[in-house]
Formats: sequence, structure tokens, C-alpha cells
Amino acid sequence: MSVQERLRDQVAHALRAALISGELRPGVVYSAPALAADFGVSATPVREAMLDLAREGLVEAVRNKGFRVTELSERDLDEFTEIRALIEVPTVGRVTRTATRDQLEALRPEAEAIVAAAREHDLIAYLEADRRFHLGLLGLAGNARLVETVGDLRKRSRLYGLTRLDQRGELVSSAEEHLELLDLMIAGDAEAAEECMARHLGHVRSLWAAGLEAPAEEEEPLRLRAR
Repeated sequence: MSVQERLRDQVAHALRAALISGELRPGVVYSAPALAADFGVSATPVREAMLDLAREGLVEAVRNKGFRVTELSERDLDEFTEIRALIEVPTVGRVTRTATRDQLEALRPEAEAIVAAAREHDLIAYLEADRRFHLGLLGLAGNARLVETVGDLRKRSRLYGLTRLDQRGELVSSAEEHLELLDLMIAGDAEAAEECMARHLGHVRSLWAAGLEAPAEEEEPLRLRAR
């Protein structure tokens, strides 16, 4: 990877962190030169990083102005959650019946990493471990398109204001549901695993809605964060 590619990757990582924390706000247009000045880099890697985020549906280009953070409504959240439930709940039941104990146990480090990140208030690590766990679990069904679809839904239904939820201690209980789910699957209880997965998605939905509704607080300036 070239220096330019690494810089773009670092900027994209920092922008995702700013989206998660609510530092970059829905509906607001941000210019690449202004963000570049905040980061202390040239505008080129910022534009490239923003284009990466646009492909993920996190921002949209505004001609001659910059990029607008995509707004996420209550209806969007409901629709994303409904689709995920239609896919993930029965898939968890199927994987419970077909996966080996070793395959499921291989996911335990990710489930534990989610809990550790929640307790350590490391929001980026939390979301990255959460993504690896859920997509890895779905991958055991052997359907790459299914994993790709859920991965896209996850990107589009990212958290706003996650920092405030973390400060209220609400992420730890959600994180621990991953270990509960894994234990039920290893025990071979497909019905209970499906119920746990449905409850988990509903819990995540309520957390995300709370993030959308949380009032703005004073924020620190944007800065480049190393991976």
C-alpha cells in the first residue's frame, strides 16, 4: 500500500469515527478543503476518503460544495432492522443446526472483543468487532450474497451519537448479548438462538434511535486517528 493509500485509509477511518460520535452531523455539508485543514493534510486524501464513504452510503456528494452526511430517519432504522431480522434470525437458526462446535467457538474471540471494547469505551473497535462477529456468523451459512447484503445494511444503518450512549453505559449490555447468542448456538438451541437474535436486533434498533435523538454536546476538533 502506498503512502497516499495509507493516508486516505487513515482519513476514512477518522471520518467514520467522527460519524459515529456525531461530530459530523446528518444533513450538514462538509467541504474537503475545510476537513483537510482540520486534519492537517491536503484535500486529495480527504476527497478520496469521502468518495469511499459515499460508496458505502454514509455521505453524498454535493456538486461544487462538498459532501453531505446522509440523514437517517426513524423509518430508515425500522426498515433496515426489519430486513436484517428477516435475514439474520432464520439464518442463525439454520447455522445453529448445521455448524460445528469448533466453527462456532472460533467466533468467541470476536464476541469477547465486542464486550471488551464496550467496557473500554473504544467505539471504533466495538463496531469493527461487532461487524466481524455478525458477518462471520452469517458466513457459516455458506451464502456470500447474504453476507454482502447484511454488510451493506450495517454500513447504511451506522450509529449517530454513539459516544453519548457509551457514556450512559448502554453499550455493555448489548455487547454481552453476543456471548449469550453464541452460547445458545453452541448448546444447539436453535429456537432460543433465534429469539436472542431478534431481541438483540431490537435492542440495537432502540440504541440507534436514541443516538439520533440525543442532544448535541460540545465536541473536540476533528483529528487524524491512527489505525
